[in-house]
Amino acid sequence: MKMEEILQDNIKLEAILEWLTEKKAENVRVYEVQGKTDYTDVIVVCEGSADLHNKAIASHLVDMAKENHLKVLSKEGVDTAHWILIDIGDVIVHIFLPQTRDYYKIDELFEKVKNRDPEEDIQ
Repeated sequence: MKMEEILQDNIKLEAILEWLTEKKAENVRVYEVQGKTDYTDVIVVCEGSADLHNKAIASHLVDMAKENHLKVLSKEGVDTAHWILIDIGDVIVHIFLPQTRDYYKIDELFEKVKNRDPEEDIQ
């Protein structure tokens, strides 16, 4: 990976984190999973206080991504807003209600992914 790509990725992640902060997303965690998964380099997990708050966070994130020429590959869960996933390519953002996040123990899951040895899969 070239230094310019690393810098661009960091700027992209910083922008995403700033947009989440602008909408008062809470309990934000970043999991760097580059080389640990095939589908993304960074997973961001956060939560809102209610489904309406989650929808506002997601809407702002999508609007700002588009405004800054970042491609939003997909959005899932916006209707119920208990767990919203926004795929921005090498960064995937999960927006949860606190009880949904706890129920799925999502932080434990992504800690395992972050610490996983991809060589273990090769047999």
